[in-house]
Amino acid sequence: MRWIVVDGIDGSGKSTVALWIKNHYSSRGERVLIRIHPSNSWLGRKSRKALEGNGKVMGLIATTFFILDVLRSLKCLKKDRKKYDTIIFVRYLMATAYLPKKLAPKGYDFFSKLLPIPPRLLLVDVDPETANQRIHERGESKEMFEDVASLNKVREKILFLALRGQWRIIDNTRSEECVKNTLTLTLEEWDSVF
Repeated sequence: MRWIVVDGIDGSGKSTVALWIKNHYSSRGERVLIRIHPSNSWLGRKSRKALEGNGKVMGLIATTFFILDVLRSLKCLKKDRKKYDTIIFVRYLMATAYLPKKLAPKGYDFFSKLLPIPPRLLLVDVDPETANQRIHERGESKEMFEDVASLNKVREKILFLALRGQWRIIDNTRSEECVKNTLTLTLEEWDSVF
């Protein structure tokens, strides 16, 4: 079973890239599952609802339900690995970048030791202005971290954490064709190594 994590700031195009990965392997006849966090489970919906609020308490509630939602997906992973050739998690460890700056590396290190980590870690990167524009174009309710200033702070922490880990970073501000080509090369390289 191939397990891939796709992460990045809000509006970076994580779900789109995950779909491209799914199409890449599905075209080969493989069975592919995408698990997006927060999910549509009760835990994921609670996390998402809290993210639409403001303040530290709502942030803590969103984080708590997010962690529980991810743990639920990990529990399902044992069963899913029997049904699917490839499983893609959208949002996983980089949620720790939403912690205060001093706590983010400690949170990342803590969860990296506690949770299973696949070797295929993909960070989808865009500048905060592009992300904010994409979020605006979705026309959905904005979450507490979805403004340029917050996106900039979270992106700084995510890039810092990614450089400490073994993340492959894809610049998603380039053309779709260019990003897809880079993605295909990355997937082929991973498949030749892992």
